Amino acid sequence: MTVETVQQTRALRGVLRAPSDRSITVRAAILASVAEGVSRIREPLESDDADAALRCIAALGAPAAPLGSGCDSAGLRIAGRGLRGLRAPSQPLFCNSSGTTMRLLAGFLAGQAFDAILDGSEQLRRRPMRRVTDPLRRMGAQIEDSDGHAPLVIRAARHPLHGLTYDMPIASAQVKSALLLAGLYADGPVTVREPAPTRDHTERMLRAAGVEVTVGAEGDAGRITTHPPQKPLRALDMLVPADFSSAAFFMVAAAITPGARLRLVEVGLNPTRTGLLDALRAMGATIHLSGLREEGGEPVGDVEIVGGELRGVEVGGALTPRMIDEFPIFAVAATQAHGITIVRDAEELRVKESNRLEGFVGELRKLGAPIEATADGFIVEGPARLRGAVVDGLGDHRVAMALAVAALRAEGETKILGAECVAKTYPAFFRDLASLVDDCGA
Repeated sequence: MTVETVQQTRALRGVLRAPSDRSITVRAAILASVAEGVSRIREPLESDDADAALRCIAALGAPAAPLGSGCDSAGLRIAGRGLRGLRAPSQPLFCNSSGTTMRLLAGFLAGQAFDAILDGSEQLRRRPMRRVTDPLRRMGAQIEDSDGHAPLVIRAARHPLHGLTYDMPIASAQVKSALLLAGLYADGPVTVREPAPTRDHTERMLRAAGVEVTVGAEGDAGRITTHPPQKPLRALDMLVPADFSSAAFFMVAAAITPGARLRLVEVGLNPTRTGLLDALRAMGATIHLSGLREEGGEPVGDVEIVGGELRGVEVGGALTPRMIDEFPIFAVAATQAHGITIVRDAEELRVKESNRLEGFVGELRKLGAPIEATADGFIVEGPARLRGAVVDGLGDHRVAMALAVAALRAEGETKILGAECVAKTYPAFFRDLASLVDDCGA
């Protein structure tokens, strides 16, 4: 077990590029494996989750290789095998702890002409999978699960999958993406209606590969339809932007530190992901965007945050799925805001890598945070005077990183047990955090 010690700081300043986006890296690897030609993926994320996805597509016959020394940036080249060119894996595909990899591959493999088994860590085996497998079965997929959990056994498709219109009971980008990827192997359109907007990386990337994707008109924007491809998928050539969810920890660190000034560069600003920016602005945070542009259909820009006073807010409804991964760090922001902050409609937090509702609430309370879990969220009354303590990352990368940011405002020092879990998405997190403190001589 790794233990990281974080000291209280009174200054935070610098420029940082957070790790590249996990969601985009995983999707790019999967789609590149069935494209025609060689895909170039520049600045992909290097992490446990991304490695799991790359190992899986290699086992299916589409290994990734370095771009080569003559390229402008680090990256990967993947020689696609076409929609029907993948091969049966010789052993179960191990997804490590990546729910994104398992759920997307479940849809992607449902229409293949060979058997496959998806498995993962004990942590991943606890996560619910029937929200994906049930609608896939309605498409004709032959999938067996273990009491609603992994391992998943996917039998060879003897016929094309059926087209489907599916009303999602819970907003989930992973479920939506699994069904849209299964649609590559369907005999008709696949339509998903989501109750609230979720990240649309899959839709954007499918369009970039040449798939027809339509979105409902105004008033029906939650309706997404893909049509079976009539020609081979185009190879991808894209830069993976910095992950908004990873950058979010530093956004909050700066926002809650008086006098802080931090610039985060090349951040993915997909509007389905930037709910935290809206919430922080509602709290009164000073945030500036610059250098706005598109990379591979994804909006990208620099984000500058200046520390100052925050006020409590209420978060719920359509905003919740746009910041579902940011609630552990948002809870830290709420501890330093004046007044009461209420989060609603976040039941999904109970089935992430850990039960984040109970988990991070309990660990933040060890630091003195006045926070209470509710059935679908939490309530915080601030500003709180935090005190250093021994806390546990709970095997959840977002919880561990959120606790480290809270420790910046806690008197004394905080020890974070199980800190190695940050390698899931951000192996260099503690080093980068220390560099921003060191830059200003704190």
